[in-house]
Amino acid sequence: MTLEQLRIFVAVAEREHVTRAAGDLHLTQSATSAAVATLEARYATKLFDRVGRRIVLTEAGRLFLNEARAVLARAAAAETVLADLAGLKKGRLALGASQTVASYWLPPLIHRYQERFPGVSVELTIGNTESVAKLVREGTADLGIVEGETEDPTLSVAPVAEDELVLVVAPGHPWADGRAIEGRNLADSRWTLREPGSGTRSILERAAESAGLSLADLDVAMELPSNEAVRAAVEAGAGATVMSRLVAEAALRAGSLVAVSFPLPRRRFLALMHRQRYVTQALKAFLADLGAPPETDARSAD
Repeated sequence: MTLEQLRIFVAVAEREHVTRAAGDLHLTQSATSAAVATLEARYATKLFDRVGRRIVLTEAGRLFLNEARAVLARAAAAETVLADLAGLKKGRLALGASQTVASYWLPPLIHRYQERFPGVSVELTIGNTESVAKLVREGTADLGIVEGETEDPTLSVAPVAEDELVLVVAPGHPWADGRAIEGRNLADSRWTLREPGSGTRSILERAAESAGLSLADLDVAMELPSNEAVRAAVEAGAGATVMSRLVAEAALRAGSLVAVSFPLPRRRFLALMHRQRYVTQALKAFLADLGAPPETDARSAD
């Protein structure tokens, strides 16, 4: 089998759609189908089942997907080592970041970095804290920057910035009258929250626990997958939420959201690196820009 066949197989498996995978890979549908068919024929193993108009992985396909991803990650790592020999004239930096970091804090850093090193391509994948930690653990991302705590012995963790959190509501909400609320009052409102695994959700969970409440005691009306969706829902009157001031700032200035007086801890933006992976010159330069590179056992590019 070839790396190209593996790349095509992974793309089809992740999208569960041949045409979509072909488009994203800039290949024809026939070439994409042929690559998968060649793998299946050579090893006499069915990797996909057709279910209606969709294709889904067989059990063999699911097992093979993990191995295929691992091989592609190792190939990318090998390519990175070779590219590193050219210094910072060319190369690739793969970042993973949670939503607040990726949308509001990281873009100026990436811009300044690419002005200094235009030959280094920067790729950014956005997810919640759990998914970013997984990207770094599996080698898909060289560096992750997240808002939530993570416990993984394979990863080194270091703070790189602080973020202020605010409890916000729409102007018509009872809490918008300027009074302070206490932990026991959290059960008095509807809530719109991010999905499980997000950093802001975990902060609210801890605040509720400090007041003797659990998340089940709160009236959670909606769970939405992005900061912007949560903000828009709360602006429309869908209860209260906790979010970064970076996300809420424009709406607070415009008056479409009101900050409620409620004590919340400041949270840290955390840099995640794999302890045993190769540290490229491109990554070392970016870590220097952050000002607080994580302690790591990873192999240096020097």
